[in-house]
Amino acid sequence: MKITRLTVYQVDLPLEHPYWLSGGRLKFDTLDATLVRMDTDEGLTGWGEGTPWGHTYVPAHGPGIRAGIATMARFLLGLDPRRVLELERVMDQALPGHLYAKSPIDMACWDIAGQAAGLPIADLMGGGSRTGRSVASSVGARSVAETREVLARYRARGYIAHSVKIGGDVARDIARIRDVEAQRQDNEILLYDVNRGWSRAQALQVMRACPEVTFEQPCETLDDIAAIRPHHGAAVSVDESLVTLQDATRIARDGLAEIFGIKLNRVGGLTRAARMRDVALAHGIDMFVMATGGSVLADAEALHLAATIPDAACRAVWACQDMLTVDIAGGRGPRNTGGHLYLPEPPGLGVHPDAESLGAPEAVYA
Repeated sequence: MKITRLTVYQVDLPLEHPYWLSGGRLKFDTLDATLVRMDTDEGLTGWGEGTPWGHTYVPAHGPGIRAGIATMARFLLGLDPRRVLELERVMDQALPGHLYAKSPIDMACWDIAGQAAGLPIADLMGGGSRTGRSVASSVGARSVAETREVLARYRARGYIAHSVKIGGDVARDIARIRDVEAQRQDNEILLYDVNRGWSRAQALQVMRACPEVTFEQPCETLDDIAAIRPHHGAAVSVDESLVTLQDATRIARDGLAEIFGIKLNRVGGLTRAARMRDVALAHGIDMFVMATGGSVLADAEALHLAATIPDAACRAVWACQDMLTVDIAGGRGPRNTGGHLYLPEPPGLGVHPDAESLGAPEAVYA
């Protein structure tokens, strides 16, 4: 089997509500999605998606994905998409770094490999739990009142896991945490996500005031997290600083966190994320699995990885689909059902977009 064509689409994905990170430091209202169609000489077609969370969140942006694919495309044509490790090495030789640009290619390869084997990707990877994964909301609000409003909206949709965005103002953050904890419902999974929004001193103030909760990415770097680690008793999840396998091994070796937040687009796709999963499992570290952003295709990819994690070690899967005003797949694919996502049974990714929803391609490589 050989890759014969790569077709690249750019799609805007408007958010239903304006979205704030780090206490209002970053605001987003539309996501820039890149969809990749991969065709083969045996008639199988795979789809990949790369949707960074805007252009200012981390070192990743939509135009960069498309430029990266343009750089790598001629090296990929003619390769067997089922040989994901060979594709990984070829991409690294053609374009060192830029993992976020490689993620949609990796995703399309796994889609084709699953179809060729007649298995969902999660089964092909050796996992495939059919236990529903709790789907996590993303509460991008700035005040106590706004936080209550957004939480109520997600609870009405059945969500039981919530990632509450904080950071930027110590007193306001403590007040919001205490208010959310006071109204925490039975069996809810709560994570307070700082998105690198605190200095070391600010982090210690809040984490000492609220030691019973879990904080995600309280500071900018792993060095910052390591420096304050001995001085507080709160649980930590690492997100933005978990980019490479080397990051994962350092976090595990040095005991920097109890949880990995694995974002598939950021780390380069399923192939690389699976290695981080195994490091986490070997060290008793739980996981949240997330698309960085995007449509139900990106959510499905995250769900496939989550289904390869033992049920007890997978906290939740963050999904973006309920935050969007457009649906490029006509209701197909894994959707929120009582606060959970369930593994799709069709082979491969289990969902493909409607061609008419994508518009004309931005580039074709053949």
